Amino acid sequence: MIISLPIADRPRSYVFYQEALDLKPVGEELDEDGIPEPLQFALADGVNLMLIPTGGFGWVLGDQPAAPPGQSECILSLHVESTDAVDALVAKAVAAGAVQVTAPTRKPWAYLATFTDPDGHLWMVETA
Repeated sequence: MIISLPIADRPRSYVFYQEALDLKPVGEELDEDGIPEPLQFALADGVNLMLIPTGGFGWVLGDQPAAPPGQSECILSLHVESTDAVDALVAKAVAAGAVQVTAPTRKPWAYLATFTDPDGHLWMVETA
């Protein structure tokens, strides 16, 4: 499975996902900018995140519009082991360029926080 997201700036996204989420890029073929092409990060066994420049993403969509900036069509969720890990990951993401959307808080079902990556994609970090 590959989850694909549109991005505006390959180098910025390449650095952000490594620094904020400790994701490792996959792929050995490098583009002219020295970044793997296609730009993918392993999320789990058999699951990758692919970051596609907006123009290429639009080509795949055809006549279907992409969500405008600031509108979320999905939430990408990460489960971590503790409340301290939620706090630490959100702080690390913000330091790497994320925008915090909701502060870490306890809900009846989980302790969680949300942030957007530099392209506005919404991420939730949670623990039981």
